[in-house]
Amino acid sequence: MRLKFHTLDVFTTVKFGGNPLAVVLDADALSDIQMQTIAREFNLSETIFVRTPKDPANTASVRIFFPTGEIPFAGHPTVGCAILLATQKHKDGCSFETDIRLEEVAGLVPVKVIRIGPVPRAIFTAPVTPFRVEAALPAADDIAGAVGLVASDIGFGDHRPGLHQGGPRCLHVPLASREALAKARPLEPLWSALVTPLGTDMAYFYAPGGDDARTSYRARMFAPTSGVPEDPATGSATALLAAQLLVAEALGEGTHRWDIEQGYEMGRPSNLRLEADVAGGKLASARVAGQAVQIMEGVLDI
Repeated sequence: MRLKFHTLDVFTTVKFGGNPLAVVLDADALSDIQMQTIAREFNLSETIFVRTPKDPANTASVRIFFPTGEIPFAGHPTVGCAILLATQKHKDGCSFETDIRLEEVAGLVPVKVIRIGPVPRAIFTAPVTPFRVEAALPAADDIAGAVGLVASDIGFGDHRPGLHQGGPRCLHVPLASREALAKARPLEPLWSALVTPLGTDMAYFYAPGGDDARTSYRARMFAPTSGVPEDPATGSATALLAAQLLVAEALGEGTHRWDIEQGYEMGRPSNLRLEADVAGGKLASARVAGQAVQIMEGVLDI
């Protein structure tokens, strides 16, 4: 069996920036074990497998794998895959706007892809509206110790740690400064003791500001027990951040937007746009936007 694949750098306009992604096309005949093996072979934070949609009204059914397991929904594979499928339908250099509909394990993910200029842009709506998980959260001392910080580094203003879900589950931890963010690193066994009781292996740390004056937050995301020591750009955790900001920023009615930097500390600068709609004091939807550039293509010989 020979299958075409492409790689893209996602949430960037520059090659060798952003978050690398592998996209395997025409993957209907692959077993779960084969998909997991291929994801481990690529050894990127995520690999997405494109299959025939269950509903012909949709563009594709997809499966997304870490090197160590499957994830029901992920942002950078969604953006990269949608941009690849959209650009394959249009001539190089031509502007377009089109809708891509991806059947993911977590649900249907609509993505709008636009190309005006050389680098396409995609914006997806999270398949599950993010929500706060009510749970007993670790103390600031415990969170800080698991990443080599001190308790005073945890939190700023009305921002406090929170656990959120919407497909995957993620611990969001605000840090008082970018200096603290730059120092953070998972330390075992404290790291596993921190996240495992929360039912997740993902923790997203963020601090105010960024290199660009328009940036709201600089972020880092760690999931070492999933084979992702640090992720250059995490669309799903960014979408879940909307539930965190609903409380921390006391969001009013309407649409809110934030520009977010991630991956800078690891030399893979990534830029994401988060949008959230609030209605009746509740989060109504979350969207994440970004761009992607194609890097390589080839054939898998299975």
